[in-house]
Formats: sequence, C-alpha cells, structure tokens
Amino acid sequence: MEADIDDIVRRASKIVERASRIPMEYFRSPLDLEAKADDSPVTIADRSTEAFIRKELAEAFPDDGIFGEEFGTENQGADAIWFIDPIDGTRSFITGNPLFGMLLGRIVNGTPQIGIVRMPALNETYVGFSGQRATRNGETITCRDTTRLGEAMVYINEAERLSADDPERFFRLCRTGHTRRMAYDCYPHALVASGQIDAVVDFGLEPYDYLPLVGLVAAAGGVMSDWKGNPLGIDSDGRVVTAATPALRDELLAVIDA
Repeated sequence: MEADIDDIVRRASKIVERASRIPMEYFRSPLDLEAKADDSPVTIADRSTEAFIRKELAEAFPDDGIFGEEFGTENQGADAIWFIDPIDGTRSFITGNPLFGMLLGRIVNGTPQIGIVRMPALNETYVGFSGQRATRNGETITCRDTTRLGEAMVYINEAERLSADDPERFFRLCRTGHTRRMAYDCYPHALVASGQIDAVVDFGLEPYDYLPLVGLVAAAGGVMSDWKGNPLGIDSDGRVVTAATPALRDELLAVIDA
C-alpha cells in the first residue's frame, strides 16, 4: 500500500507541475473576465487549467472520482475522489499578484489522504500525504511547535468578508497573537506547513479550497478543523482554522467562540 501511495503522489505531483504552465501563459496579460453565480471572477486560465488536470487524472486514475471548482463532479460514488481548485486566488491572479495557487487533494472514503499546493509564479510545490513527511520542492518541512497564542504569528484570511459578516469576532481576532497579517487563499496554510507562521483563520471556503490542504498540514505535523474543532469533510461549513499544534488551535478556537 505504501508503495502505491508513493506512486500516486509522484504522478499527481507531475500532473500539477505540468498544469502550472497554463496559468503562467496568461499571468500579467490582458484577460476577459466572467462573473460566476456568486459574483466571483473566472477566466480562460481557470477553465483551461482545470480541464487539463481533469484529463490527466482521468487517464492516470480512471477509477477515481473528480470534484472541481469549474466543471463540477464525475464518478462521485468512487472510494477515492480528487478535489481540484485550478487557480486558488483568481483575484490575485488577475491583478498580477503572484500569491495565487493550485490545489489538488485526494480524499479516500471521506478521509483526506494527499494534499498538493502548487504556487506557479513562485515555482514552489508543497506535498503531503498521510503517514509520511511533507515537502516543499522535495525538501522536508514541518510546522513550528508554538503552543501559546500570545507568541503566535497569525494570518486572518478573507478579512473583508469576515469583518462585514461578523465584526465582533473579527475584532477579537485582530487582537490575538504576537503578530497578525491579513491575507487570502491557500498560501498562508502552506506557510503554516513550512514553519513560517503559526496559524490561519479562514472563512467562506468550499471543499476544493480546504480539503487539499488537510493532507499537507497533517503531514507537516499541524492540525486543521472547522471553527468548532471538528475534522474537515465535504460537508463542513467553510470556516476553517489551521494551526501548528493542537494546543494553539484550541486557544484560537476559544477566541473565535468567545
């Protein structure tokens, strides 16, 4: 089984790295934008990237299901399902910000197994899978060992939406930790996995936004949950905490739930 997982990870990583050339062909170039039903933007780069990944996955893993942001689901009754976000951070992408990512995760019988974060403009690939080490460009990474929130570097994602939806909770979060930054999308979660920061509070996510991150963070020694401390699954409500240690996560949840 271990050798099988190694092979799956190797092939999936190559698919993501090959796919990353597609958004880079369009990055910092004029693009036609469309608005989806939720008013979020989508471009030809999003759709072309997902189409490529879906085709490659279907050829490499024909028995697996697929759940992608742009083109929906295929074979959802399969034991193993791939979750795809072709450009996580389209608003960053269309404004020339290099902190957009590409997410690919494999979920087996409801449990996250493999998580891959590719940052095309930074040429960074983060990979983690259950029971094994996490890596960045092939080098082992681990979470920090911070357990006290007062000593933590905390990122608050989707601050604009969170402050509008729940200003009291947002205000509490803005007073937590030793250092705070406002951010977006997948990269802060990868920074927790690589030991650069300690925690991320995120909001308004879809399964393809958070499930690919779980395998990476867990392999690096960290923890992800919803705002109630429950494990993340396809039916989670999109409110997410990522932390370097369980103790730090619990302190952060206490602030969120005050």
